[in-house]
Amino acid sequence: MRIYLAGHRGMVGSAILRKLIIKGGQDIITATRAELDLTNQAAVRDFMQAKRPDMVIIAAAKVGGILANDRQPASFLSDNLLIATNLIQQAHGAGVQRLIQLGSSCIYPRDAPQPIPESALLSGPLEPTNAPYAIAKIAAIKLCESYNRQFGRDYRSLMPTNLYGPGDNFHPENSHVLPGLLHRYDAAARSGQKTVTIWGTGTPRREFLHVDDLAEAVLFTMALPYRDYAAATTPEQSHLNVGTGKDIAILEVAQMIAKVTGFQGETRTDPSMPDGTPRKLLDTRATTRLGWTPRISLCDGLAETYAWYCAERAAGRSLRAS
Repeated sequence: MRIYLAGHRGMVGSAILRKLIIKGGQDIITATRAELDLTNQAAVRDFMQAKRPDMVIIAAAKVGGILANDRQPASFLSDNLLIATNLIQQAHGAGVQRLIQLGSSCIYPRDAPQPIPESALLSGPLEPTNAPYAIAKIAAIKLCESYNRQFGRDYRSLMPTNLYGPGDNFHPENSHVLPGLLHRYDAAARSGQKTVTIWGTGTPRREFLHVDDLAEAVLFTMALPYRDYAAATTPEQSHLNVGTGKDIAILEVAQMIAKVTGFQGETRTDPSMPDGTPRKLLDTRATTRLGWTPRISLCDGLAETYAWYCAERAAGRSLRAS
């Protein structure tokens, strides 16, 4: 099978690439950002027509934490809309029957029931701090559903919870919460800093999934017969949640990271800064029934990620994305 993996250099894409290489038996097609601008419709069309993959995996996206989303709403909405539209539309145009696109748990309403079932999509207002990104990801789900209904395609959508692991973005302003905290606690531990202050109250609860577990979920979903995937979804609700089914308060995960990094000082909260969604835990019963469960605990995953972070820093490699 010829598989085009979009976004192979990102945290998620590189994890999927590693798993595909280990599995073997696939002809994996990739292209760097310099080789293919995914926001350019004509370029994506020409690429798809030339490569003619049998399957497309969309792991490419413009991503960032609360601050980045708040400062760049137009970029997060327009870039992600263009990426999804171009890849899905041009995959169809090139005759690609099978496609998997990855979204985010931020697609769900701010006040969705907990744990969040797939049916909660479009049932209420989004969290304002990441609404533009969420709208783009919702559009991608609906675009896949529409091609399935109109043209009989097999385009599937997976919605992972908060991800972390090797290859993450540790930028102090543009990163997500876990890598951002790991970067700050590591710097504080090495400099002998006495306190670390985290954003918000520390009470919001989040679910964290190691990126290698998500990569396994992607390969698992690839291998599912159409009848099994269709039985777990509906034509109007074709996405599946991917998570651990367990959440933790931000203050608790900060304390875990403090321990992993060897920080001996005090952790403080700053209630003047935004908390974001109060709680976000996915209902993962559908994927569990299909036969997939994660294997990496948060404790083990944090230790592994920190070891990778330290090795990259020691080697002088960049740990930040702009």
